Amino acid sequence: MAMQQGWLTKTFKGDKAIWGLVVLFMIYSLLAVYSSSVGVAFKSFNGNTSYFLRSQIVMLILSLGIIVLVHRLPYKSYFSMAGVVLIISVGLLALTLVVGARVNAATRALVIPGTGFRLQTSDVAKVALVIYLARSLALYQDKLKNFIVVTKFFMAPILVVCALIMPENLSTAAMVFVISMVILFIGRVPVKYILAYVGMAVVGMVLFAMVLTVVTKSNRVQVWKNRIEQFFSGEPDPDGDYQSNQAKIAISTGGLFGKAPGKSTQRNMLPQSNSDFIFAIIIEEYGLLFGAMPLILAYMILLFRGITIARKCETAFPAFLVMGLIIMIVIQAMINMLVAVGLFPVTGQTLPLVSWGRTSVLVMSFSFGAILSVSRVANARIKNEILPEEEKTDDGEKIYEPAKK
Repeated sequence: MAMQQGWLTKTFKGDKAIWGLVVLFMIYSLLAVYSSSVGVAFKSFNGNTSYFLRSQIVMLILSLGIIVLVHRLPYKSYFSMAGVVLIISVGLLALTLVVGARVNAATRALVIPGTGFRLQTSDVAKVALVIYLARSLALYQDKLKNFIVVTKFFMAPILVVCALIMPENLSTAAMVFVISMVILFIGRVPVKYILAYVGMAVVGMVLFAMVLTVVTKSNRVQVWKNRIEQFFSGEPDPDGDYQSNQAKIAISTGGLFGKAPGKSTQRNMLPQSNSDFIFAIIIEEYGLLFGAMPLILAYMILLFRGITIARKCETAFPAFLVMGLIIMIVIQAMINMLVAVGLFPVTGQTLPLVSWGRTSVLVMSFSFGAILSVSRVANARIKNEILPEEEKTDDGEKIYEPAKK
C-alpha cells in the first residue's frame, strides 16, 4: 500500500485539488457523453451506440497522458517558445481560412492528411495567445503605462488572432478577446487603455462585418445578426431558437434530482447534445443538485486553486500563466453553461474536459498540465526540494521579474 501511494505521489505531482477536479470532470464526461450520444451514434454508425463513448475514452486516456507529461516539464520552456508558438498558430488560422474543412456550416478546422483528424485551429491559437500574454506581462511589467508598448506587444497579437478567427467563428473570437482583456486587467494594464481597445474592437467588428457582407456576400454575418437579435428581442423563433428551446425543456424536466442516468429524452432532439449542450443533458439526468451544482462548484474551486497557486509564485511569468489559463477555462465553462440555460446567445463553446471533442479536449488537457507544472514547482520550492536553476532560462539568467503581490 505504501509503495502504491509512493508511486502515485511521484507520478501525479502538483496541486491535489486540481488533480481531483480532473478526475471529476472525466467521470462526468464519460457518463454524460455516452448517455447524450446513444441516439446519434445508433443512427450515424449502424447501430454502434458506444461509438462516442469509445472515442471519448481514447481521448481522455490520451488527455491524462498529456497532463502527466506536461506537468513534469519545466514551465520556462513555455516562456522561451511563446512567440514561436503564437506565430505558428496564426499561420494555422490563416491556412484554415484558405483550405480548412467545413464544420457546422463554417470553415473552422484543418484536416491532418492521412489521419482524418480535424484540428480546430482556434483552440490552439487561444492557448498560444494566453501563454504569449503571460510572457509579455512578465517582460514588460515596468512599461504597461506606455500606450505604444501595450499596443505593439499586447493588442496587435490579440487583434490579429481575433481577426483571423472572426470570419467563421464570431463567438470564439469574442470570447478570446474577452479572455485577453481580463488577463490584461489582472496584469495591471491601465483600465483606460482596455476600455479604448474594447471601443476600437467594437468599431472594427462592425466595419469588418460590413465589408464581409459587401465583398464576399457571406451569410455568416446574417447568422450573427439573427442570433443576437433573437436573444435580445425575446421573441420565439421556431427555427433559430430550436437548440435553446430543447435545452430549456431538458433542464426544466430534470428538476432538482433529475430523471436518473441514461433516462434523458431530449438527447434525441437536441443538436450537439454531447458537446455544446451537454450541460443541459447533465441537468436533465442528474438534476440541479447532482448535476449542475457540483459542476459549477468544481469550476469555482478550480478558479480558487488557480489564485492560490499564482500567489505562491515568486516570479511573474508562472503567476500570469496560471491565471491566464484558469481564466480561459472558467470563462469558457461559464459561457457554455449560460448558453445551455438560455442566458446567453448560442455560441458553440464546449464544456472544458466534459464535452465530447478532440482538439478541445487535448488543448484543455495541455492547459491543466501547464497549471499543474507551475503548482509542482511552487510546492517543491516551499518544501525546499527544487534547485533555483529550474526557474532560469537556458543561458542561466533569471529573467522573470518578481510577481507583484
